[in-house]
Parts: sequence; C-alpha cells; structure tokens
Amino acid sequence: MPRFSAFCGIVIWMYRPDHPPPHLHAQYGDHVAQIELGRCASSTVHSLRACCWLVREWAHLHADELADNWERAQALEPMIAIEPLT
Repeated sequence: MPRFSAFCGIVIWMYRPDHPPPHLHAQYGDHVAQIELGRCASSTVHSLRACCWLVREWAHLHADELADNWERAQALEPMIAIEPLT
C-alpha cells in the first residue's frame, strides 16, 4: 500500500494494482474511505464524515497528479509524493 500523502491526521494511498474505477484510499484513525477520482465521490462517506470534505478538496486540487499516480500504480511503477493540504 504505497502512501503518497498525509495531512490533518489523514493518510492517502493507492493499492498497486487495484480495481476500476480509479480511486484512492484515505484513512483517519480506524476509519477508511475509498474515494473515486474525477468525481471525488466516496463509497464510504460515513466512515470519514468529519474529514471527507478535506480529502475531496485536496483531491480536486491534485486531480492531475492523482491520475498520474493511478496510472503508475496500475503499471506497478513508483508513485510520486503529492503535497498535503495546507
């Protein structure tokens, strides 16, 4: 599970390779969410209700980098670090 960003106690990663659609995983404490790229929709919003909006905002700001990391993950290539939300 390659971690490539963390902010506000939230850890962001992608599995290599992973099932479509393109998505990231976010963990805050014991809660984990899967957030679809592009739409920034979460299949598990209830798990991270308090901080899911932070992850969505961050994902919107870094959409191109996340798409690049998705392609890298599928090709089993090293992923790039992405700046945290400040």
